[in-house]
Amino acid sequence: MEEKQIEKIFLDNSHVRWGGTKEELDCALYLQKELTKMGIDSHLEAFSCDSATIHKAKLTLLDPIEKEIPCTGYFMCANTEEQGLEKELYYFRRNDRYTLSQVKDKIVIVDGYIGKWTYDDLVANGAVGFITCGYDAHDDNRDVEQRELRSYISENKLLCGVNINIKDGIEIIKNKTKRVRIEVLQDYGKSDSHNLVATIKGNKDEEIIFTAHYDTVDNSFGIYDNLSGSVGLLALAEKFKDEKPNYSLRFIWCGSEERGLLGSKAYCAAHESELDKAVLVINLDMIGSIMGYMLACCTSEEKLAHYLEYFALEYGSELNAYQDVYSSDSTPFADKGVPAVSFCRWASHASAKIHCRYDTIEEVSCSQMLEDIDFIYAFAKRMVNAKVIPVKKEIPDNIKEKLDEYLFRKRKNK
Repeated sequence: MEEKQIEKIFLDNSHVRWGGTKEELDCALYLQKELTKMGIDSHLEAFSCDSATIHKAKLTLLDPIEKEIPCTGYFMCANTEEQGLEKELYYFRRNDRYTLSQVKDKIVIVDGYIGKWTYDDLVANGAVGFITCGYDAHDDNRDVEQRELRSYISENKLLCGVNINIKDGIEIIKNKTKRVRIEVLQDYGKSDSHNLVATIKGNKDEEIIFTAHYDTVDNSFGIYDNLSGSVGLLALAEKFKDEKPNYSLRFIWCGSEERGLLGSKAYCAAHESELDKAVLVINLDMIGSIMGYMLACCTSEEKLAHYLEYFALEYGSELNAYQDVYSSDSTPFADKGVPAVSFCRWASHASAKIHCRYDTIEEVSCSQMLEDIDFIYAFAKRMVNAKVIPVKKEIPDNIKEKLDEYLFRKRKNK
C-alpha cells in the first residue's frame, strides 16, 4: 500500500459513520471492495443494535431567568410526558454520600459523563433526570454531541437526559439556576450494524485474529479514530495474502465499537465455540498520528509487554508496552480468554483530538501510517510464523479483575 492509496481511502470515507446507519454500512462495503481488489475474499456479518429517532429534545431554564439552551436528547433515554419533566436542578459535583443525599426528585447536572455506577447511584437515590456537559470551554465551537444511554448502563431504570455544551453548563452553574424543564420524545427500534471478516488460511487451524473498528461517534469523521486502524488492517491483509503463514489469520473490521464494543462483542458471541483455536488478537486503534509515540497495551501475561519492548529495540523503534485492558475491540476477546495486544500511536489531546469535529485527515500522516504498519507487520510476522506461539493462552488474575471492572461486572473500590 502506498501513501496515495491511503490518502484516497481517508478522503473517500471522510464522513460520520455512526454504528447501525447506512453511512457505516457504506464504509464496510467500501473496505470490502478494497479487499476484493487485493484478491481477498470477505463477507459481512450483520448484528442487531438499538436504534432511535429523536423527534424532540429541549432544555429550558426556568429560574431565575427563563431561557432555552441548545441540547441533544440522549439516544435511548426515557421519554418525557408531552409537557416535559420540570424539576429543581442540582449540581452533582461528585459521587459521594452527601451529594447523593441531595438528588431525590431532582434533575442533576454533571460536568462530563455519567458512568454506570454513578448512574445506578442516581437511580437508587431518587434522581429523575440528568444533564451532561461536553466539549471544551476554551474551544470556539459550541457543538453539542449526540450521546447514548447504553443498555448496560440503564439496565435497572431509564431516566430522561440531555447533553449540552460545557460553556452553557458553566453559565447555568454561575447563574445559580434553580429549576429546569427537559423535553425528550423519541421512537425506539433496531437496526443492523456489520462486521467485515476475511480469512487467510495457514498451515495450522489455530488462528491469530486482527481487529480494528471503522465506525465513528456522531460528530466526527474518525480518520485517526479509527479509519487509520482499518486502513492498517487492509495493509496487513495485503502483506500476508501471498504468504503461507504458519498460523491461520482472521481479519475483522468491527462495527459499532464507539457504541460500546458492540461489533467485537457480537463476533465473540456468534463465534464463541471457534475461539478455542484463537491464540492471539492484534488490535489496531489509532495509528499514523503526526505527533506522538507508539504504545502496545497487552491484555495478556506481562511477558508479552517485555517481549514487545525488546522487539522494538531490535527493530529500531520507540515503544511503550504495558499490561492493562485497552478500551477497544481487543477487550471482548480477552474476556473470552484470548490474549490480546492493542497498538496505538498515542498523541496528546493538543495535537490529535478524537470524538469531535477535529478528527480529520489533518490529524494523520500517510508516511507515518506506513511506518506504523511496517512495525506492526514485523511483529505480527514473528507471531504468524512462530513454530509455537510464545504467548500463553491465559488471562492473569490481575487482568481478569480489570476486565470485570471495565465490563461493569465489578465495581472499583473507591
